Amino acid sequence: MQRILITGNMGYVGPGVVRHLRREFPQAELIGYDMAFFAHCLTGAARLPEGRLDRQLFGDVRTLPAALLQGVDAVVHLAAISNDPMGQTYEDVTLQINHQAGILLAHRAKAAGVKSFVFASSCSIYGAGGEGAKTEQSALNPLTAYARSKVFSEEDLAPLADENFRVTCLRFATACGWSDRLRLDLVVNDFVAGAVATGRISILSDGTPWRPLIHVQDMARAIEWAIGRPASCGGAFLAINAGSEEWNYQVRDLAHAIAAAIPGTEVQLNPSAPPDKRSYRVDFSLFRQLAPDHQPRRTLTDTITELHEGLLGMNFRDPEFRSSQLMRLRVLTALRESGQLDADLRWCADQAAAPTPVRESAPAELALS
Repeated sequence: MQRILITGNMGYVGPGVVRHLRREFPQAELIGYDMAFFAHCLTGAARLPEGRLDRQLFGDVRTLPAALLQGVDAVVHLAAISNDPMGQTYEDVTLQINHQAGILLAHRAKAAGVKSFVFASSCSIYGAGGEGAKTEQSALNPLTAYARSKVFSEEDLAPLADENFRVTCLRFATACGWSDRLRLDLVVNDFVAGAVATGRISILSDGTPWRPLIHVQDMARAIEWAIGRPASCGGAFLAINAGSEEWNYQVRDLAHAIAAAIPGTEVQLNPSAPPDKRSYRVDFSLFRQLAPDHQPRRTLTDTITELHEGLLGMNFRDPEFRSSQLMRLRVLTALRESGQLDADLRWCADQAAAPTPVRESAPAELALS
């Protein structure tokens, strides 16, 4: 029986990945491992997403026990400080969690006989991309701690790969779409939320930057492909752009598309704002060549509709949503201010409500049927 470990499964992307892998690998043992920062951030979920797992473990990826990797066939490594604002606020911790902990995990996974290691990288590593669409051979220009952590991780994962340990770094486009743990600190999700709550999309730049996008469900399909790809398909180590050219958009065009789909929405640009250097178009032809059966299926139109209907279904009307717990940095800030997390984003020992840290000798575990 195949055994798959998914780190960071209790975030925005994880619920969809778990759902997809359960459907595609019904006989596999799926194990989740998460710090549970955002476990309470459920949005309209019909059931607890972790109910699709065989086991949910709570712990810090920085101290993930090597014993947990015994018998594991594939690791899907999602655990990370997951966006630029959090990376700016917690720069040192971002490098600890996103880079150092991930490389330690990969070393331990290889030593334990894991065959496939899938790393959630990011197209943000291209940074200020200039005019041409970026291929996997393009120069990297990371502008933030988050993006740098992805570059460092890719660089240190490459030497570990061999015929017995396949490493796939999926350079994902910017995520969007509905999730059981929805985030609104992502460009499409933010714009739809603004349209629903205020009838207005406020763009914090002049709208000219380019962004490639991918629906979270299509991210899950790419991960499924990466888990099973043979070394003959891309090599023992593969860093690949994951998305599609049709989802390369300028921010202003995204806003106008959403406004057209949600009548009565006004678009406000900010032409006097400092230029957003994070602008890049991406070429996804290698992904199309190597993974023809796992190409993105979702469209921008149905993604907007899905988000619109989902937000209405949860009676979302908060005009101050950028200060709410639907923004991941706000969640961390609230946990810090309440004394539940320390400065290194570790659960404080005196907080009885915090998930029990996983230790080498005795993992904290919630077995789910």
